[in-house]
Amino acid sequence: GAHSSIIVSARLLDLHVVVVASDETGRLTATALARTLAELEADDRLQQVVAVVAVAGSTNAGLIDDLAGVGQLARRHDIWFHVDAAYGGAFLCVPSVRATFAGIELADSLIIDPHKGLFVPYDCCALLYANPGPVTAAFTQDASYLEQINQSQQCNPMHYAFHLSRRARGVPLWFSLAVYGSGAYRHTLEQILDLSARLRTRIACHPRLTLIPACGLSVILFRREGWQARDYDDWAQRCLRDGIALVVPSSWQGETVMRLCIMNTRLDEQRCEALLADL
Repeated sequence: GAHSSIIVSARLLDLHVVVVASDETGRLTATALARTLAELEADDRLQQVVAVVAVAGSTNAGLIDDLAGVGQLARRHDIWFHVDAAYGGAFLCVPSVRATFAGIELADSLIIDPHKGLFVPYDCCALLYANPGPVTAAFTQDASYLEQINQSQQCNPMHYAFHLSRRARGVPLWFSLAVYGSGAYRHTLEQILDLSARLRTRIACHPRLTLIPACGLSVILFRREGWQARDYDDWAQRCLRDGIALVVPSSWQGETVMRLCIMNTRLDEQRCEALLADL
């Protein structure tokens, strides 16, 4: 369930990616990770492990890995623990689902995309470190025009990620929080989760649809009886053309399915009814 950028970053760093088998719902668990680490240790490769990546709200299905178990195991082996909460991290402010993120506090690094669940313009992204001190050794770049900046004692974002020049992406998030407060975000995301739950129930009761239980937060995966990959794509294109919804087919365990991700607070029951009726 890890985001594709994890693979890309590993390739840029000339690192080998070890894929850990997920459980029946598609989640990374401490049990499976322990098994993989034991296999690496048997091959005398455990000391080569750089980091463990878990997901808190996978892009495809909205699943949250076993963060507590994986984080504790990573800490026991002194392995960097990174949590990809790009999509799901916004829901941390919703009390009803906060417990499902248990263990996220063990992360050495954490990413959240406010341009997803926190409703600010693309491409606002937040990278957080539990202990930013040692990170500068990994990211500080050397060049004659950077010498004075590198010697400065002031905190500089260029020392905490690959890119140097950047615009102030965090300003829209700060401004929105300053104007509306965190309570507005919590209320809005609660509405989205409520609408997602009601739509799941409608799909589960639909005579021609099958809900895939292994999905969470505001992501909904389902099958349409008798449909093939082309049928899903045709329906998605028609929904877009008719202004009903932007929906995109995806895959689950090798099978083409339909994926809905509810993030629009103005989505109402009438639009949902139109969507299901078109099926």
